Amino acid sequence: MKNIFKNRFVHIAILLICALFLRFFLESFISDDYSFLIRMASIIIILLFGGFFVLKGVAKVIEETTEVLSERTKIASGLLQSLGTAFPDMVLGVVAAIVSLSLVKTDYPRAINFAIIAAATTFGSNIYNIAHATWCVFRQNIANKEEKNVLMFPYTKIGGHVIPMKNHKTKPSLPEIDTSVDILNTLTILTAIVAISMVIFGQVATPPPNMKGDLYQLIRPVGGVVLLLCIVIMFYFRKSKREHIIEKEIEKEEKYYSKKSTWLILTVLLISGISILFTAESMVKAVEAFCDITGLPFVIAGVLAGVIGCIGEMIVVHNFTVNPKGRIGDALVGVAMDNIVTTMGASIVAVMGGIFLGGNALILIFVIILTLNAVLIWQISKLKSYFLKT
Repeated sequence: MKNIFKNRFVHIAILLICALFLRFFLESFISDDYSFLIRMASIIIILLFGGFFVLKGVAKVIEETTEVLSERTKIASGLLQSLGTAFPDMVLGVVAAIVSLSLVKTDYPRAINFAIIAAATTFGSNIYNIAHATWCVFRQNIANKEEKNVLMFPYTKIGGHVIPMKNHKTKPSLPEIDTSVDILNTLTILTAIVAISMVIFGQVATPPPNMKGDLYQLIRPVGGVVLLLCIVIMFYFRKSKREHIIEKEIEKEEKYYSKKSTWLILTVLLISGISILFTAESMVKAVEAFCDITGLPFVIAGVLAGVIGCIGEMIVVHNFTVNPKGRIGDALVGVAMDNIVTTMGASIVAVMGGIFLGGNALILIFVIILTLNAVLIWQISKLKSYFLKT
């Protein structure tokens, strides 16, 4: 079995087959036509297998291929990896929005619930991405300060060790670090624009009877402006700021793809994207079914579903920190750009007319995002100070 998985193309084919199995077979067992035990078992399998096998496997493919494409195209590998790893966030939000729009005329309260899932998923995933990246850089700074290996998560070896930056094979360039801070600052501004515009322009006059408190919508004109800003930001920061990597510094996995044609690599990424698409669609429907069974509020389910969407980026950031590849610069640019792409997904959902947030959720989600952005910028500044001193 190990020899089968060592063949990358066979592994990618298996990921696609698993995604199709979840979408077109197992998903049918979560409907209310089946017993409680069958529905719950199907939901758990879809969420766990989809997240920790398919999405994790696809994240590994993205991690191995983006460096090669970056070297060939001179596009920042952080941007390339974000386009892949943020795709689940976008799919989860867009699928929820499509379901929401299809229910507007027949079941308006349920349509609002799905619209809340769309918003909570896309914006909620930014919380996990930024929080995990902040922790990774925080532990890296501790390793640098103490000049010794430290555990990623204290008292457990599950997360691996973070080694001092001086022992990394290659170092991130200062322009890379500056770029990550610049993107995080633009993300902060975008998030503030979204939050303020929802409060000023998007309050719903007559929320559904089952909705307690205020209800806010990101209206279509603002969504269009945010979409345009996201595209401009991605274009502006498209160029790589890192130094060229010589052949001996390329990891074994990346050397494999460095010998393949660009079109073949793009085909691999396309298949990976299709795998993400079907898996994410199954997972968002599983989340909805879980809420239907347990009565869990949809806004909480949406925020929890954000973990599913951002698992890929979290894995990439984690791996680039605990493995001394000299790729932490890519990780920082990638996680910042990932959230720009996710915000773009939210703006697409807004243009479709399917994104809402309740009053309390609106305040909590955006305050947490803005706070974590500031903390991550603080930790990146400390990392930059280390390089300036050494």
